[in-house]
Amino acid sequence: MTDSALPATGREWRLLSRPVGWPKPEDFELAETEIRRPGPGEVLVRNAYVSVDPYMRGRMSSAKSYVAPFELGKAMQGGAVGEVVASEAEGIAVGDHVLHFGGWREYAVFDAKQAVKVDPDAAPLSTYLGVLGMTGLTAYAGLLRTASFKEGDSVFVSGAAGAVGSQVGQIARLKGASRVIGSAGSDDKVNLLVEEYGFDAAFNYKNGPVAQQLRDAAPDGIDVYFDNVGGDHLEAAIGSLNEKGRIAICGMISVYNNTEPAPGPKNLARLIQTRGRIEGLLVGDHYDLQPQFVREVGAWVRSGELKYRETVVEGIENNLEAFLGVLRGDNTGKMIVKL
Repeated sequence: MTDSALPATGREWRLLSRPVGWPKPEDFELAETEIRRPGPGEVLVRNAYVSVDPYMRGRMSSAKSYVAPFELGKAMQGGAVGEVVASEAEGIAVGDHVLHFGGWREYAVFDAKQAVKVDPDAAPLSTYLGVLGMTGLTAYAGLLRTASFKEGDSVFVSGAAGAVGSQVGQIARLKGASRVIGSAGSDDKVNLLVEEYGFDAAFNYKNGPVAQQLRDAAPDGIDVYFDNVGGDHLEAAIGSLNEKGRIAICGMISVYNNTEPAPGPKNLARLIQTRGRIEGLLVGDHYDLQPQFVREVGAWVRSGELKYRETVVEGIENNLEAFLGVLRGDNTGKMIVKL
């Protein structure tokens, strides 16, 4: 593409005010902005797919966290994959496809060091945001490293029909778990977990107390709990935890929009009896596993042993609604916006 053929403007989502409770449309705007040409060492990318993820709710707050909050009036950020349309960087050419964090916009200009080249012939571009991307690595590292999974473990996953949870359960099964149990928010998702993803048991958390449903699904207890939800799911998992059990805390979507602090589990003292362990998980601490993850999980995806779903929303104008859909649990598998 010649310089004269490069786009003059593109659309981007900006945060106008910090949401209190559930985000509202008036907290955001979709703005037209001028696209600058890349400088030395930079690339200009036309995004093909952008990611919306639960953790982004935290970045909309000004509270101190592990990642800087979104700036008011500035373009928001998130995972994206697209095609390079202009490059002033060695090693990345026009026509290459890259993974980066300049999402929530149609075009992004950034330092080429922040880009990771991906092969659209090896796997569909969208998978680099999900099953072979950050969510997949989160599942892989969280189960195998943070939760110290070992063959024969009984594993419980909350939010199990989501992008991370569905992969956690399947990896546990492929690695020799004795039993894999999942929770989800609809009967259709429960059927998906058992019939397509190979979970041994699953339940709809809306159909009754989580603690009782988990005891029914795992009468011999659990050795590993992968937490995407928090709240009553975490309390139930502690109640069913076996001796030396491990809990990996990946997310707590049930409390992200609370305006008051959520009460903690009432049964933490049980960790003394079980000598159980709870550990938080941030995928950024585990990028050293990326080559191993891509080799192993990529092979499972190609062979069909590991299955994945994507919920694809069309058009950048629907980015916000897609994000709100993630918070509501509308998605099955990874929620992605196709531009």
